[in-house]
Amino acid sequence: MADFYNIKVADIYKETKDTVVITFDIPESLKEKFKFKQGQHLTLRKEINGEDIRRNYSLYTSPIDNQWKVAVKTIRNGVFSNYAFNELKKGDELQVMPPHGEFYVEVNKQASNNYVAFAAGSGITPMLSIIKTHLLLEPKSTFKLFYLNRMVKSIIFKEELEQLKNQFFGRFQVFYFLTKEKRDIPFLNGRFDKEKLAVLTKTFIDIPDTNHVFICGPQDMIFLIRDELQAAGLDKEKIHYELFFSGSSEEENKHIAEVLDEKADGTKVTIIDGGKEFHFVMDDDFDNILDGALSAGADLPFACKGGVCSTCKCKVLEGEVKMKVNYALEEKEVAQNFVLSCQAVPVTEKVVVDFDV
Repeated sequence: MADFYNIKVADIYKETKDTVVITFDIPESLKEKFKFKQGQHLTLRKEINGEDIRRNYSLYTSPIDNQWKVAVKTIRNGVFSNYAFNELKKGDELQVMPPHGEFYVEVNKQASNNYVAFAAGSGITPMLSIIKTHLLLEPKSTFKLFYLNRMVKSIIFKEELEQLKNQFFGRFQVFYFLTKEKRDIPFLNGRFDKEKLAVLTKTFIDIPDTNHVFICGPQDMIFLIRDELQAAGLDKEKIHYELFFSGSSEEENKHIAEVLDEKADGTKVTIIDGGKEFHFVMDDDFDNILDGALSAGADLPFACKGGVCSTCKCKVLEGEVKMKVNYALEEKEVAQNFVLSCQAVPVTEKVVVDFDV
């Protein structure tokens, strides 16, 4: 069951000319339920122009702060982001789902870890939470951040990042890369590419001594950095990433078409959620379990519907499904029969999925 709570906006202000920061007033009675780990996000829900709109936004605060804050960057034709930027005000209520997400590694207070982070634009939001938490709770660990933006004025949370540099002098370094404004150092101009990453992995990043790398941004950037780090010798298990949007490639479109060709007709689906069973038969109008279930009247958790956020994750207990795309689940989760219900196409006559695991 999708558990949303009506939460008041305690404060809202503009961080940059196109980004607002929203602070939520979590009541004492819900603070235990809303506990979070660094890097997790909130699903926000609002009916806008008669449409049920849901979006995920990462908490940029650390769990240590006892504060729940997100940054929302406006995008062209973005229904929720434009509502938040232009209409939302202090004292308004939004429906909010408790924090969730897997974009983190556990804190080890005795560790001497060397962390690296790559972010672009609003991809800094989970990074700020992750960086602050590990630096505070792991006093022997270090962090390097490579942060891409268009211009200096568009850098989200620049002041907070500079404060962290001062607070953790010698343990935290940040390198700003700009695409629309020239820096004095030519290397810091332009997007990440193979040439830049070759320099970074040889000069700035000690691959054998790197414990974890976090990447957040657009798909092409993430996959480029991931592949180049692996080519430089970094174990793929040490690379963690989160997309904030995606776009299907020609190869992915071909895979999607192949999966849809295997879709079974009239699959009998059983949903286990909140300890209860919900039964329905897949309609030809829908190709994935989530949409089929929602159409049949189920109340299930979801947000992006693009295979990015993992809000709709469930486990296949019986039958078989194939995913059109998967940007959120790790290989070990897929091996354990976890799927993204928004991408899960049933290919057998009967399927049973569990949202409680």
